[in-house]
Amino acid sequence: MDILSILLGIFLVLNIAFACVVVFLERRDAGATWAWLMVLVFIPVLGFIMYLVFGQNLTRKRLFQWDEMKKIGIEELISRQVNEIKGDSFSFKDSTIGTNKEMIYMHLMNNEAVLTQDNDITVYTHGEDKFDALLKDIKAAKNHIHFQYYILRRDALGKRILTALTEKARQGVKVRVLYDEMGSRTLNKRFFRELIQAGGEVEVFFPSRIPYINPRLNYRNHRKLVIIDGIIGYVGGFNVGDEYLGLNPRFGYWRDTHLRLEGSAVLAMQTRFILDWNQASASRDIHLEHRYFPTAKFTGNAGVQIVTSGPDSEWEQIKNGYIKMISSAKESIYIQTPYFIPDASLLDSLRIAALSGIDVRIMIPNKPDHMFVYWATFSYIGEMLKAGARIYIYENGFIHAKTIVVDSKISSVGTANIDVRSFRLNFEVNAFIYDIELSRELGSIFLKDIHLSRELSTEEYLKRPLWIRFKESISRLLSPIL
Repeated sequence: MDILSILLGIFLVLNIAFACVVVFLERRDAGATWAWLMVLVFIPVLGFIMYLVFGQNLTRKRLFQWDEMKKIGIEELISRQVNEIKGDSFSFKDSTIGTNKEMIYMHLMNNEAVLTQDNDITVYTHGEDKFDALLKDIKAAKNHIHFQYYILRRDALGKRILTALTEKARQGVKVRVLYDEMGSRTLNKRFFRELIQAGGEVEVFFPSRIPYINPRLNYRNHRKLVIIDGIIGYVGGFNVGDEYLGLNPRFGYWRDTHLRLEGSAVLAMQTRFILDWNQASASRDIHLEHRYFPTAKFTGNAGVQIVTSGPDSEWEQIKNGYIKMISSAKESIYIQTPYFIPDASLLDSLRIAALSGIDVRIMIPNKPDHMFVYWATFSYIGEMLKAGARIYIYENGFIHAKTIVVDSKISSVGTANIDVRSFRLNFEVNAFIYDIELSRELGSIFLKDIHLSRELSTEEYLKRPLWIRFKESISRLLSPIL
């Protein structure tokens, strides 16, 4: 037997061993298991190294800790809300909130997402409007600014915001900036030198301990949160960079959805930021102080739950919220998403809704920012067309909004896309909103966007070339690990 045969035998044994390991570790998800097995078959040995980098299971790890959380009474409040909802004694501000008590209960039990009913919400769909409002609030800050983004560019917009943050730090406002290393990979601490010298603090989520080697590369913090003085909060799809102002020729106009909140929901956002910050911080943990959870009387009426999810979670909380919303629909479901790669459970819920006569409409971009994800999206879009859903291709630039509106009564806006990455691999945050006025506004925005879109017909979809169908098929096979 020659050396080559021996080496091939060793490779075969190793690959079988690696495949067994993958099957064992991915036993919760057959789709991901088969996708990784394909990688092992076509890229022997190297495929397993890729799995070690991209396929770690974090569900057994307690990543986020804040022992002082008990002191602010969250556990007691959650317990009280759960018991009152179960006992039909909870005081709902209006019937819209009360008719969704099952979903509210689910988020309380599975995500400890406190229901707040005193929120005032402003919707932003244009980058200039959103960042003008954010900069105005930053300049008016008196106590602290907690600033977290997946992507933070060192371009004109990034420098403009950094200048505003630095000026507030010089004035004595406590400024903390948290960004994701992968999303903001062009950044380094030198960019924040003046902010740090002014007393600001900067941390990086899941940084590389060794240059160019990051075993948690596949798990990114995709959240976008800003909390100002504990009373104003921002959450949504916009990152920080010139392209979000429509200044990137590749994408053109950038259409996104972001929320500005004033109300008790901001305190839930504050808690999420503190958990993320303390995970990233080696020695500068945030401790409980009254200024982070100020006592204030808010006059809004919107019901909101701030729901988070991530690869450390046993349940896919945001996805489950989407499914619950979809299953509750009686008239309409409007979805805007840059990527549409649902898993079997979400796809089934949408197909059932469409087949039941619900007006299901889905809006996606006309151009890709991630090629494989784009073609996988079109594969799933075909199934929704077959079920009777209406599909719109946004033509006025790039749509990046992550919005669901059901019956113009309840809605969700946040950072989670409709894809496996958002449901299982990224750390995400969404606002689930129980408010007719706000949901009608989001529904109206969707209908206006239709005038800037092209409806995709079943006939047009079926005429797509063979080479496009091939790309869709390959992308769909890889979709569980995209």
